[in-house]
Amino acid sequence: MKSQVVVIGAGIGGLTAGALLARRGYQVLVLDQATVPGGCASTFRRRGFTFDVGATQVAGLETGGIHQRIFEELAIDLPEATNCDPACAVFLPGETAPISVWRNPEKWIAERQRQFPGSEPLWQLMGMLFAASWQFQSRDPVLPPRNWWDLWQLASAVRLDTLITAPFTLMTVGDVLRGLGLYNHQRLKTFLDLQLKLYSQVDVDETALLYAATALGVSQEPQGLFHLKGSMQVLSDRLVEALAKYGGKLLMRHKVEQVETSGHNITGVRIRNQKTGEVWTQPAEEVVANVTVQNLVQLLGDALPKNYRHRVEQLPAASGAFVIYLGVEETAIPDGCPPHLQFLYDYSGPIGENNSLFVSVSQPGDGRAPLGKATIIASSFTNASRWWQGSQEDYHRLKEQYTKEAIARLSQYFDLKPETIIHQEAATPRTFAYYTGRDQGIVGGIGQRIPTFGPFGFATRTPLKHLWLVGDSTHPGEGTAGVSYSAFTTVRQIEVMSNE
Repeated sequence: MKSQVVVIGAGIGGLTAGALLARRGYQVLVLDQATVPGGCASTFRRRGFTFDVGATQVAGLETGGIHQRIFEELAIDLPEATNCDPACAVFLPGETAPISVWRNPEKWIAERQRQFPGSEPLWQLMGMLFAASWQFQSRDPVLPPRNWWDLWQLASAVRLDTLITAPFTLMTVGDVLRGLGLYNHQRLKTFLDLQLKLYSQVDVDETALLYAATALGVSQEPQGLFHLKGSMQVLSDRLVEALAKYGGKLLMRHKVEQVETSGHNITGVRIRNQKTGEVWTQPAEEVVANVTVQNLVQLLGDALPKNYRHRVEQLPAASGAFVIYLGVEETAIPDGCPPHLQFLYDYSGPIGENNSLFVSVSQPGDGRAPLGKATIIASSFTNASRWWQGSQEDYHRLKEQYTKEAIARLSQYFDLKPETIIHQEAATPRTFAYYTGRDQGIVGGIGQRIPTFGPFGFATRTPLKHLWLVGDSTHPGEGTAGVSYSAFTTVRQIEVMSNE
């Protein structure tokens, strides 16, 4: 009989790891403090509307994509989805026509040449790096490697085409813009800043070039971004079904308070039943933590080596999100409105704090709104720490201020007024911390800077043997496809160790 595995967190990464391990014969218990699985890709319902909590787009559903590969192994059907085309419509300050990120490569080439004259050398370089990086990633490298098996998997994924990327490993997008004389191209740089903030958490000056090439290139076919029918919850529901199908167990409303150790060995986890208050220790031979690296530090306490703890403490502050959820009359949505939009309102302001909004709009028949109605979800990056300062009155005042500002901004594009808004509520980093357990309510993982992306990032192998980290703190980063790949990597590593 194979090992007893405890998975902490029923986000997409944790459910994927749990389902795959159960499929491969392990005894799996998945635990989560929330009421529904899915983590930042879960949903909630209000007055007939279904709102995606955080994630609203999915990559990796195409043939050969990570979700397709995992679902095929689990022998479950992929959820029904439509292509996001354009993947995003980006509105810059004072402009009424968007920059449309088309899925069709020819349409995207024509769009970017029209929008950003003289920038084609940048896009051609990014395309070359994306093609090489995508082929490399498709060979299932382990990044960063932490033992000889990991190193062998990494080396086996390297080909001559991979070597093309080597000279660019320590470069940022900003470095390339400067080298091509494009850094002062305001519209281009702003567009890139906006898009990269969504995918890498940081702007052109900090985003690793190789990560950016993949993040920006994945929107075009044969890859692409997808809009799930029903809601994002469909993805986690399928994984929960697969977990049960292969004998795994899921307990919601059960919080893991500590990973317990003896010396340098994992012995189990201490669990609190959120309903009854009962506390007990569950023995485990393997523990998979689908948490942020900051939460991992808290779970281990003094058992974590000081150098690992120090590295986590030295990370730049992660962002939180302010999100407003609106259920509206369909008449509030402009004709031809794309499913995903991004707005920047003032060039001199920050990306975030309501000066920029990423907006997802339901589509007719997608299961998110009753007939004749629609949902609007608008999010803005925010400094997470500011939401934990001051009194409760200060918090509610700040939340009300952000809500009013967001509604005013959105009303410049949507017809928002008392008679068209049916339901309205907002979420802050405090909300995300409460429902997801993420430290300070941070979102989106670790910024993909040079010191923290790919070969330099946090490994799925932690300093403690048989303790694994999956999710958006590990390679290849945020998004359902990214966290699923980290789970897939961990499952492979556990199997190799079990067979040694």
